[in-house]
Amino acid sequence: MKFIRLGTAAGALVLLFTSGCQLPRTEAASGPPIVVATASRLTGLDPAGVYDNGSWAVFSNIYQTLLAFEPGSPVPRPDAAESCAFTGLDLTTYTCEIRDGLTFSNGNPLTAVAVKRSFDRVLRIRDPLGPAPLFANLVSVEARGSAVTFRLATADATWPSKIATGAGSIVDPAEFPADRLRKGTSASGSGPYVLGSYEEGTSLTLEPNTGYEGAVTMKGVPVEVRYFETTQGVEEAWQARTVDIAYAGLPAAALAEIDPGDTDVRLSVGNSAEAHYLVLNLNSPRKPLGKAAARRALAALVDRGRLAGEVFKHTVTPLYSLVPQGVAGHSTAFFDRYPEADPAYAARSLRSAGVTPPVRIKLGHQAGTAAVEARELKRQFERGGLFRVELIEERDFTTYQKRGLRGDFDVHLYQWVPDFPDADTFVQPLVGTGNVLDNGYASPEVDHIIRDTQRFTDRGRAMKQFRAIQDTVAKDVPLIPVWHRQRQVVTRSAVLGGHRLAEDSVWRLWQLRRL
Repeated sequence: MKFIRLGTAAGALVLLFTSGCQLPRTEAASGPPIVVATASRLTGLDPAGVYDNGSWAVFSNIYQTLLAFEPGSPVPRPDAAESCAFTGLDLTTYTCEIRDGLTFSNGNPLTAVAVKRSFDRVLRIRDPLGPAPLFANLVSVEARGSAVTFRLATADATWPSKIATGAGSIVDPAEFPADRLRKGTSASGSGPYVLGSYEEGTSLTLEPNTGYEGAVTMKGVPVEVRYFETTQGVEEAWQARTVDIAYAGLPAAALAEIDPGDTDVRLSVGNSAEAHYLVLNLNSPRKPLGKAAARRALAALVDRGRLAGEVFKHTVTPLYSLVPQGVAGHSTAFFDRYPEADPAYAARSLRSAGVTPPVRIKLGHQAGTAAVEARELKRQFERGGLFRVELIEERDFTTYQKRGLRGDFDVHLYQWVPDFPDADTFVQPLVGTGNVLDNGYASPEVDHIIRDTQRFTDRGRAMKQFRAIQDTVAKDVPLIPVWHRQRQVVTRSAVLGGHRLAEDSVWRLWQLRRL
């Protein structure tokens, strides 16, 4: 899905009240809330302006989407919609009928017009940190009565999955301006929860929304989310026993030391493949990595096994292609094309392009474990005197992301969580034209094959094309795959449902219970 954001922010404690004359429809709950600790922060409450794991995790609880994913299912089912389907066989027109009687938590009606406005503003605002690239194929949205119709430029069998993500969050037109992002720390939605209090960068509380009507049939319990700047902060809170759940999460060393025989701890491992890449700046031929030969040299210097073992204590797996292992369509394109940790190959690649070492590059990273990883990468890249690496640490994630888009780094660390269970989520947003990386990479060949993959409702028929895309990416090297892992969630034994948070990219807080 999205970039995992480990930024930091500070602000004053604000007790939120929804707009309008009605109070949020919640019931008083007995007992303390379940407390979740995470280093994956909420960076904003406006779905048009954020495209990250921490924010979308909250969105899946406070906003509705037309469709939503059930655990383990690759096909979304109706949520705010009563039904959805393609019209015709060309897969370019998709219509949803909205459920009757839906309202936002402030009492305003949720209508087809509200749905249209929610999608229109994503494309109209087109914020550089927002999810507009996910809707690159969307031409127009029409609202008529209770029906919403999407017109697509080309066939896209993955469209139902895309509108089931946080990008498809439905917001109230009375609260969210049509042409700009909404500021502030409050939000009215129609999801299973309403936002209670929110202290920016520190914590938020969620209360069950008693007026919710949709795909979720289980009523949740109150939840508090506490945000930490690094995984070390999560570990300290976990060891102090001030939190019930550690989600994205504990440092690699702490995860590796969990005792399977400890009856007070439950470790849940999900199926979602979080992928970690090095994003390379191609925006100018005069940039250090503007030449493909320099990028190929860099790719041949990465020692994934050492990173997995020394930095991440074998809690991650080396990754050799754009699409991770376990996702249909995965290949080993970088393994097939490049040797591992081979300075001789890298030197030949530089010489073939007339590049004189050392090549000086700036490597951007965040704080915490990312800093340890960056130092190890610097050591690897500088082997043989081929590169000289300047490390640049940026603690605030939003600033880090903006600097990456601005081209302040020649290389930067980038972690991606799939938006939905399909190889397309690792392809179109990351290497298609207009991608979220904005690193100067565009390939007509890749774009053509992406469109080809989206023609098939039987996704198995697209596997050959996905492998062809990965071969092209390995040749062009706009990014270098480094490692991937399954999501790991740690809970106290007195808390049930923690495994539901590990299953995929959806944060199903309504599944949590105390014994």
